[in-house]
Parts: sequence; C-alpha cells; structure tokens
Amino acid sequence: MTNMAEDLKALETRNAAHSAGDGQASGAEDRRRTERRRSPREQKKRTTDLVIYAALAVLVVALMVPFIWMVSSSLKENNQVLTVPIQWIPTEFVWSNYTDIWTRIPMMGYLQNSLYLAVIITCLQVLTGSLAAYGFSKVRFPGRDVLFLAYIGTIAVPWQAYMVPQYIMMQNLGLTNSFNALILLQAFGAFGVFLMRQYYMTIPDELCEAARIDGLSEYGIWARVILPLSKPALASLALLTFVNTWNDYMGPFIYLTSNRLWTVQLGLRSFVGQFDAEYAMIMTGSVISVIPILAIFLIGQRYFIQGIATSGMKG
Repeated sequence: MTNMAEDLKALETRNAAHSAGDGQASGAEDRRRTERRRSPREQKKRTTDLVIYAALAVLVVALMVPFIWMVSSSLKENNQVLTVPIQWIPTEFVWSNYTDIWTRIPMMGYLQNSLYLAVIITCLQVLTGSLAAYGFSKVRFPGRDVLFLAYIGTIAVPWQAYMVPQYIMMQNLGLTNSFNALILLQAFGAFGVFLMRQYYMTIPDELCEAARIDGLSEYGIWARVILPLSKPALASLALLTFVNTWNDYMGPFIYLTSNRLWTVQLGLRSFVGQFDAEYAMIMTGSVISVIPILAIFLIGQRYFIQGIATSGMKG
C-alpha cells in the first residue's frame, strides 16, 4: 500500500510537471504570435518616425543656412562676402570686424536706442493687451463679441494703408523725430489682445465668480487671479513684441531723422553707400544685433512654447 501511494504521488507529480511545461510552451508560443503580429505595426511606426525626424533635420539645416552664412560673412574681408561659389569657411578669419564696428559707427548708442524702444513698447503692449483681453473674455457687456471681432479685424488691414495718415497725425502733434511717436503708435496691438484673450478663455470663469463674491473688483481679479495664472501667455506676448520692435526698420526710418535716435537697424544702413556697400560690416552688425534676441528666447523658451501651445485650446 505504501509503495502504491508513493507511485501514485510520483505519477501526479510527473503529470503536473508535464502540464506546467505544456502551459509554459503554450504561453511562449502566444507571446511569439503577439510579437509577430505587433512587429509590422512597430516597424511601420519606426519608419514613420525616422522619416519625420529626417524631414525635421533637413528643415533645421535649411533654416540655419542663412544664419551660418551671416556669421561666416562677418569674419571675411568685404571683397570675399559675395564670392561664387560661396566660401563657407573663410581662408582667414577677420576678427577685427567685431572691434572696428564700434569705432566706425556709434554702435553702442544704436543698441541702447533699440533696447529702450523694445523694452518700453513691450511693457506697454503686455499691459494694454492683458487688460483688454480680460475685458473681452471675463467681463460680460452688450456687443462684446462684435467689438472684439471688429478690433481683431484690423489685423487684416495692411500698415501701408494707414501709414501716411498716421504720420500726418504725429506731425501735427509735434511727435516726429522722437521716440514718443513710435511708443504711442505701438503701445496697443490687436494681436496681443487676441493672444491673451485666447489664453484667458482657458481659465475657468468660476475663479472670477468666486473672487467677485469675495469682494474683489475687476482690476483686483485681473491683477491677483488672472495674471498669476497667465505667465506663459505673458512671456509669449513679451517675446514676440520685443523681437518685432527690435527688428522694426520702417517705423524708425519714417519717424526718426536724427542720427542720435537711430536704432541698430537704421545704423547698419550707414555701411550702404551710393555705389557700394560694406557687406562684411553689415553682417558683423547683424550678428551683434541677434545676440540679445537669442538670449531672451533661450531664457523664456519654456514659457514661450507653453503659451503658444495653450493659447488656441479654447475660444
């Protein structure tokens, strides 16, 4: 009896082992089938990602070519800038261009003028744009949406259509040949209102209602509730406005006639003569003028991308 019980127990153990082995083999086979089914889809996804990354890499290179050419040209002699074919690496690096430009023209004064205008106009546009956007998004009044659409519609009107009337107005006010004309004309912007309003629409109205119940005024809600939640949009608007003002050429060209008021964009025109131009020095000045914009973008890059990505989520 003892031997029979032991034999039965051994038989059960062997059967259990065979069953477990069959189960493991079946599980391994199922995993292999799943991997085979997934393999074509994963391979297609990898191929698609590779094509996308390759296209993006080509696009980045294409976008960087003008900047690389500008830097290369700033380190050449003037007669080597427009050679054909393009000489990407100068035979001799003319580093003296970056020292000579400060004595050839009042470069520091031009940079200071550009910085002054860019900072003042940026601050004013952020202030006025955020205030107007709060009214168009969080304050209910008759005709609000119609007024907003009419205001945004001014973006479609080309600046050249009202450039002359604007100048006549500024001339009658005695504001030509001064920074005040540019500051007054660019202190308000429809695009900034649109950008901020779209972001404000993503903020729940319940927060404003709760603040009104607590006794906050509309200005208090804007300053203490809305603005702290809008840092990405504010950074995006500030960066876009700063870059646009810094690179503006036609505005200063029309309103600023005195050399001491010129911005860096106008100052570089000094290297363009009646019959020739010093392209090496122009490229040198262009590289110097790009540095502040590049620094500001790198500092606010995270907020800029977040603000642009969320400004169109609702509205």
